[in-house]
Amino acid sequence: MIKEHLKTLCELQGVSGREEQVREYILSVLKASPVQKDITVDSMGNVLCYLHGKKHITKKVMFAAHMDEVGFIVRGITDDGYLQFETVGGIDKSVLCGRRVRIGSQVGIIGCKAIHLCEKDEADTLPEAKDLLIDIGAQNKEDAEKKVTVGDTAVFDTPFTEMQSLVMAKAIDNRAGCTLLLELAQKTPPYDIILAFTVQEEVGLRGAGVAAFTVRPDVAVAIDSTTANDVADVSAEKQVCAVGKGAVVSFMDRATVYDTVLYKQIREIADALQLPNQTKTVIAGGNDAGAMQRAAGGARVAAVSLPCRYIHSPSSVVSLKDMEATLALLFALTEELPK
Repeated sequence: MIKEHLKTLCELQGVSGREEQVREYILSVLKASPVQKDITVDSMGNVLCYLHGKKHITKKVMFAAHMDEVGFIVRGITDDGYLQFETVGGIDKSVLCGRRVRIGSQVGIIGCKAIHLCEKDEADTLPEAKDLLIDIGAQNKEDAEKKVTVGDTAVFDTPFTEMQSLVMAKAIDNRAGCTLLLELAQKTPPYDIILAFTVQEEVGLRGAGVAAFTVRPDVAVAIDSTTANDVADVSAEKQVCAVGKGAVVSFMDRATVYDTVLYKQIREIADALQLPNQTKTVIAGGNDAGAMQRAAGGARVAAVSLPCRYIHSPSSVVSLKDMEATLALLFALTEELPK
């Protein structure tokens, strides 16, 4: 069900703070699982699923994946009916011009000046997001207001596409992680574990801190998607990680210095099971572990991520084989980490 869950999740709209569609799907899958569990949704919108294991223990082990995606929020409508917007989360301005977006059921396109009309200095620079507009085909402001209101969010509109063992879609960061947690929920774990589907990671790891404060885990593992820069003319040391080479186990990033014992243990488990795994060659990025590590009395943290090309763009790419190998590793961790 990995591919099926991933496709459904990626096609849903869930910009930070507007994760409702994603949350409802996740809740429907969790409730249908045969595993004994308790499910709660907190005031921020985090989903906490307490899976009852074959053995009950006092040590709390939490696996977390964020539901939100980067996107846009409408901040105004011009007299001509164009939508002014701000980005939500980190989006490179180079991926904006001419991109198809969706605001609810309304389709639009991020317009920019045609190259034929640009002055030389304009042609050599990229416009800032604040200077761009979304065209929804409205005749004027009144017409646009019938379809969109200020405060609505927009996402990239990209079809889920298979490319042999790879898939391309929007929002792989981090619907891929959510997919793996949903798979974990289909089998009774050896020990009790907690699955946390968090909100607002892309705007400051906000939901994870609240979830960790509630659960107060002893060990917390962030399951995320991370930058793979394994493209042409990039040297190996600058690729960060590579698609097709398995789970990425981090020792440090911009948000966290990870627990050394956990880092080594996870890689040793992967090696013992002959599961492909790698670490980052560049200290960059961050994930929910940064907030979980500092919440309440603190937690030992680790991160297991999926290598993802073109992350935070309209068309991210991930390997289904990497997802399968990472899922096998996570199942192994549910047995080893609570001990």
